[in-house]
Amino acid sequence: MKWGIYAVMAIVVAFSWMKFIDSGKKIEEDKVALQEMKYADEPEDDIKSFQADIEGREGEKVFVGILLAFLTAGLVGIVFVIHVLPAIAQRFTHAVYDSAEMVEQDAMHNARAKVAQGDWEGAIEEFRAAAAEDPLNRVPYVEISKIQIEHLEDVQGAVQTLRHAIEDQEWQENDAAYLMFRLAEIYETQLEDHASAGTIMQQVIEQFPESRHSANARHKLREWGMA
Repeated sequence: MKWGIYAVMAIVVAFSWMKFIDSGKKIEEDKVALQEMKYADEPEDDIKSFQADIEGREGEKVFVGILLAFLTAGLVGIVFVIHVLPAIAQRFTHAVYDSAEMVEQDAMHNARAKVAQGDWEGAIEEFRAAAAEDPLNRVPYVEISKIQIEHLEDVQGAVQTLRHAIEDQEWQENDAAYLMFRLAEIYETQLEDHASAGTIMQQVIEQFPESRHSANARHKLREWGMA
């Protein structure tokens, strides 16, 4: 039904534009006729009357043109906002988020449920299952290390979790740097092992030279008084 209404509106708008164009052509023809009247020395009153009529129609044409422009824009806007934009947004959402959301919902839903229940050991098992399903997703490793530190007071376990993740996978640059910074932070803040923290920052500098990760590592070394 709605598409039938859109079709009728489109026909009305198209017909109106055709009439608008025809009126413009008629005005141009009358302007030529006006010039011929002037050359033919027609009565001045007739020339003035005809000229006033042309000018009046020109003013009406401008006004009608503005209305038609708004009407056309409104019709296009309605179709775009109600139908085109949601379709584009839906396709974009599926393209960008579908795979990640499926991993999050399928692989880590149970883990987050265990966290909500306070079942820390169970949550770790579920996060490990998620990591096995999607080995290049850094989130499970980070979440496990947080649980080990914050709830199980197992700092060494968190260190081993992150070291295992860093050493056993071929990470993208951003993921590898993130995990290394997290590990260095644990050494620095939890274990007060400044030497190990500094060594990891040096590894970041060497592994990712001329990158923002290298610059951030240098900043950390200065912050920790190791520069």
